[in-house]
Amino acid sequence: MFASTTLSPAVQRVSTVVYVLLQKFLMAAGLVFVFVLLGLLSGYLNLSDSLKSAAPVSEAAAVAATEEPESPSPEATPSALNPRMRGALDYVSRRYRVSTDALQPIFATAQTVGRELHLDPLLIIAVIGVESGFNPFSQSVFGAQGLMQVVPRFHLDKLPDEAAPAAFLDPVTNVQVGARVLKESISRNGGLEDGLQQFGGASNDPERRYSLKVLAEKQRLEQATQRLRTT
Repeated sequence: MFASTTLSPAVQRVSTVVYVLLQKFLMAAGLVFVFVLLGLLSGYLNLSDSLKSAAPVSEAAAVAATEEPESPSPEATPSALNPRMRGALDYVSRRYRVSTDALQPIFATAQTVGRELHLDPLLIIAVIGVESGFNPFSQSVFGAQGLMQVVPRFHLDKLPDEAAPAAFLDPVTNVQVGARVLKESISRNGGLEDGLQQFGGASNDPERRYSLKVLAEKQRLEQATQRLRTT
């Protein structure tokens, strides 16, 4: 048989107190551990979200850094005009007291359609100066309209398909149509002066005053561009 041992009441009380204290200590330590773990987990999640939200910005910045900026449309900026046309624009702005902003699309259209028709754009500009003084709403008693004084009833076929007859008062459309009428007149009459005379409705004028007036204006435009190049 084994001999059983019994603890004294005093020792039992001390053991109970120690056990209770140890139990409370372990509980407190466990709570501290849980709070620390939750804090670390929360910090990790916040950091992860921050990184995720920053990632698209960084990616967009990287793409933007590698991509070349889009070039503005050549027809949309004053720099689209060549030096010759820019010099003429400055001269016209001062002579006819029209803002360069209003003149720019007219000059850009003259430059484009002149290249297309193999027609000197300064000749187109000179015709505009003589015909309307750069007033897009000019209208004659004979029904000629716009910058180049085109008669709508004779040239409806030259309008874009979607354009209405009132488009003759649109500066860009008027220059596009008027330049084609001018080109036809020159080709049909076998030369510049005779073509200008017909365009101006002065074919029967032996002194060719209309063509001389247009060519004199073109000469002034040329001189203005030359002055710009030498300054």
